[in-house]
Amino acid sequence: MSETLGAVMPEYATTIEIAAPPSRVWQWFASQQALRRWLSPTLEIDLQVSGRYRMLGGDGETWISGQVLELVPEGKLILSWLEEGAGWVHPGRLVIELTATAGGTRVTLTHDGFAGIGTPTWRRTADAYQRGVAEHPVLDHLAAAVATGDVPTAVPADA
Repeated sequence: MSETLGAVMPEYATTIEIAAPPSRVWQWFASQQALRRWLSPTLEIDLQVSGRYRMLGGDGETWISGQVLELVPEGKLILSWLEEGAGWVHPGRLVIELTATAGGTRVTLTHDGFAGIGTPTWRRTADAYQRGVAEHPVLDHLAAAVATGDVPTAVPADA
């Protein structure tokens, strides 16, 4: 797993290699039930562009909400990302990209847009997200879910 910090505009990324093709990894993005298994068990999402979502963050205290900005099957999921009650004027972004590799799929999760959230403490927020990469290893959860091969089927709430 690797982590990077963007030079001008902070962005925090983590990457993992999963020994499965993007089509199989993407199954874990294709429904609310599948996303709940590795991203957040509290996730409520309208999984389409402009669809809203809300979930409890990895700290178990902060509610995160936003919209689906981009959804490219087997390619990427981009969400606006707003910590509720934290005084953010504008959301940041969560970008999850899947790239085919010789051994399967490289999955990169990036948080960015911190400078634009509209708070004077945005740098502290960005630093907290960098620390959170290690504390809340959601990509490890994704890899474990893919390894089970047991993708949850969509339920009527996903429709």
